[in-house]
Amino acid sequence: MLAKILSAAVLGIDAYVVEVEADISQQLPAFATVGLPDGAVKEAKERVAAAIKNSDYVFPAKKITINLAPADIRKEGSAFDLPIAVGILGATGQILRDDFDSFVMVGELSLDGTLKPVPGILPIAIQIAKKENSAMIVPKENAMEAAIATGLEVYPLGSLRDTVDFLEDGSGVKPYRIDVDEVFSQALNYPMDFSDVKGQETAKRALEVAAAGGHNLLMVGPPGSGKTMLARRLPTILPNLTMEEALDVTKIYSVAGLLPANTALIATRQFCSPHHTISDAGLIGGGRVPKPGQVSLAHHGVLFLDEMPEFRKDILEMLRQPMEDGQVTISRSMISLTYPSQFMLVGAMNPCPCGFFGDPNHDCTCNPGQIQKYMSKVSGPLLDRIDIHIEVPAVKFKDLAAEPTGEKSDEIRERVNHARKIQLMRFNSEEKMFCNAHMESKDLQKYCPLDNKSLELLRTAITKLGLSARAYDRIIKVSRTIADIEAEERIQTRHISEAIQYRSLDRNLWM
Repeated sequence: MLAKILSAAVLGIDAYVVEVEADISQQLPAFATVGLPDGAVKEAKERVAAAIKNSDYVFPAKKITINLAPADIRKEGSAFDLPIAVGILGATGQILRDDFDSFVMVGELSLDGTLKPVPGILPIAIQIAKKENSAMIVPKENAMEAAIATGLEVYPLGSLRDTVDFLEDGSGVKPYRIDVDEVFSQALNYPMDFSDVKGQETAKRALEVAAAGGHNLLMVGPPGSGKTMLARRLPTILPNLTMEEALDVTKIYSVAGLLPANTALIATRQFCSPHHTISDAGLIGGGRVPKPGQVSLAHHGVLFLDEMPEFRKDILEMLRQPMEDGQVTISRSMISLTYPSQFMLVGAMNPCPCGFFGDPNHDCTCNPGQIQKYMSKVSGPLLDRIDIHIEVPAVKFKDLAAEPTGEKSDEIRERVNHARKIQLMRFNSEEKMFCNAHMESKDLQKYCPLDNKSLELLRTAITKLGLSARAYDRIIKVSRTIADIEAEERIQTRHISEAIQYRSLDRNLWM
């Protein structure tokens, strides 16, 4: 007696169909699962046996063989509980149905037969929706997430007993439907606003420039100057996610098991702030069974490193490849997975170990050697990938006591959107560039021509102010972004002047 049930599993952030074959033979009682199952899949036999018995069905005292095909890919998780149970009931004739190919089933079973939610439903639903006449049986808690996939009939069920009844006579259960556009619009809501920030006009302007050009940013300032507050509000002025980008972000959180309850879609740009004690697997991704790290959870959003020099140097150096390629590849002995990681890096640090170097209101207790050692913890190659670094001084009392009068995030985002549109028109699709930060040295001559006055100003800044050589390209790219905000076709000297102010760490003052 043999039954075949369709299920699915996740590989990276994409999914593939798994055929669950259940064979019952007249031999001594045994339960064998083949097809490279991990520990959670092997333990399914105990959950399935108890769920079948507690749902008033008969668990056969025979040899049961479960095959998960394709058999050369390792299977993980508890999502195969439901198809295994249905396969056993189908093979023993306890379900009055011969054909099970009409549905793809996923779900974890509790011992009493109740269906529990599982991670990774969205990528599975998107993959299944590509099939003709596709339909899916999921736990009730996963229904909203699965229904995001258009063209897919989703049937939410609460238990093994409900599933059997539905397979025998599905007239009582209707497909779960949601208005994807309405869900998307409702999810476009940030709990904070840029107008909450008091003072720090220079820093707010720098964040607007960074958002408009997609530039990475580093803020240097004493404790309590508002660096974290500013960084947390950066996502609110970035362009809104498109539906395609929102699906990408939601898939990552779904696979990682971090999608909030009763959330079908993540439509806001995410802000990830890992602690400085994070491991390499936590930041980049990995583990025995690879999972997305913080760089992937920040995809299309902001990765904020507070107290940047406190991170281990090898951890910081690992950021270079994801920042360069926009993706991270995790290789293990049996599998290699690629996760997207297109994020804006925002770092924050003190100017010295005690935090008060250059502060007029506090005395610095650090000697020059300590300051240089502290600043050198952020390496040159990493600084090369950060276009803007600014000083964030302590907020004055009159600004703290005043009522918030700053611009709202919506107003700033309008200018950012306008600048991004100019950049998209400039870089056609063949260039594979979407913002000024993606330009390389060879692109500057084509897209950022400078007149003689601008070149002379840049030469003076490099020689007189002691700016490093790495600042040259960065200043030009940031100048291009400032010109785009003002809708100027050519870079002017005022744009160069402002961009020079955003290269604090290149000056001799910090050496």
